[in-house]
Amino acid sequence: MSLAKNIELLRQLPNLNKINAFADFGRSLKPDDRSPLVETSGFGSNPGDLRMFSYAPVNLQPAPALVVVLHGCGQTAAGYDLGAGWSTLAKHYGFALLMPQQQSSNNTQGCFNWFNPEDTTRGSGEACSIRQMIAQMVRDHKINERRIFITGLSAGGAMTSVMLATYPEVFAAGAIIAGLPYGVATNVREALNGMFQSSSRPAGELGDRVRNASPHKGPWPKVSVWHGSADRTVNPANANEIVKQWLDVHQLASASTSEKTVDGYPHQVWWNAEGETIVESYTITDMAHGTPLGTADNDERYGAQGAFLIEAGISSSYHIANFFGLTESIRSPKEAPKDASKQSAKTAISSAPAPAPDLAAVLWPRVTLSHRTEPSHPARRRAIDVNGVITRALTAAGLMK
Repeated sequence: MSLAKNIELLRQLPNLNKINAFADFGRSLKPDDRSPLVETSGFGSNPGDLRMFSYAPVNLQPAPALVVVLHGCGQTAAGYDLGAGWSTLAKHYGFALLMPQQQSSNNTQGCFNWFNPEDTTRGSGEACSIRQMIAQMVRDHKINERRIFITGLSAGGAMTSVMLATYPEVFAAGAIIAGLPYGVATNVREALNGMFQSSSRPAGELGDRVRNASPHKGPWPKVSVWHGSADRTVNPANANEIVKQWLDVHQLASASTSEKTVDGYPHQVWWNAEGETIVESYTITDMAHGTPLGTADNDERYGAQGAFLIEAGISSSYHIANFFGLTESIRSPKEAPKDASKQSAKTAISSAPAPAPDLAAVLWPRVTLSHRTEPSHPARRRAIDVNGVITRALTAAGLMK
């Protein structure tokens, strides 16, 4: 079946199966003149025929970080920026923002073609276009090439998987929201099967798909995975498969190192031997397909509720920026407390132990992740740096800085 016929099948699917998978996406966010994004042309050969939008705030830091953000189907760069609040975060913390945009001539639903081999191969199509945009941003803004990150929603989340696999040397970390693992589809039919059913695959097979996507041999990007447990557009089991894929790439054990709740939602973390968070997963219980919004830890709100931008009481954009290490880059000195007794009471409250996570609230099951047993890629666990692990744990609990 040709790509054109596949796209037509995708367009007709909601009517054929009475599944509201993409029809609402088509009525999603439109361009908004409140976004500070500006368009750049002539950034390279652009084999994927994408549009490049970016934002560099006036308080851009020396050798700044760069965050690449990929919108979902039917959305635009400016619309998703308004909804998820990334330009506000960029202005607040002084990093640069790149937001590629799909064109309807490539995909009638405005989806990145994360399932099309021509667009998901290193040096080809849309993946190459995004890489060229990053190179342009590095030249224009003297980006620190060790601090380039990527995130995306839905088709943008699946395309985030593509970029992390095909250009792993470019990214320090990525965050996938309601997306799919790399390499699980090569056409629309396989893409739909992966979205609705998410077949379980061996960890080694998933890991090989990333390892075979580029000549890179490591180190590999860190990965944050977000998914709503009531998602009916992209099966939440895909979150398990993404975690499984990247645990295998990093050769980490399937059992999580830490489990807790963050803003009321289950959060699993996998550390390396040095106690550094390498993979994390958030399950947003009872949330449908979309990007979760809420008040951030700094009492700020980033983004605005809309189609596939869901008020959930947790700011995914802020937590992702924190995972990327961006929220500490600008911090004004705090004033000395005027009332020492009030400060002591506040310290006592903040030092209280956090409640144990209610793991029974997780609606999608935690999968036992099988590791490779082939001699060429033996599953292994390195000796753990106990002091490093303890330090990380205390820091995560807010008891150390």
